[in-house]
Amino acid sequence: MKLYRLLTGPDDSAFCHKVSLALSKGWELHGSPAYAFNAETGLMQCGQAVTKEVEGKDYSPDMELGEQ
Repeated sequence: MKLYRLLTGPDDSAFCHKVSLALSKGWELHGSPAYAFNAETGLMQCGQAVTKEVEGKDYSPDMELGEQ
């Protein structure tokens, strides 16, 4: 089964660490990153899709994707 996550956050080192942590847990980058201005906060926001193949599991909306 393939899992999908969209990681988002402000354009800062914490976002880069979030993506790096996902990669270290076996997630793979999917597509290009997104970058947009959030007028409400006045900050640039980043987004990066990641996917991961997992065996022996059935998908459930209750899954904690970050723990896979």
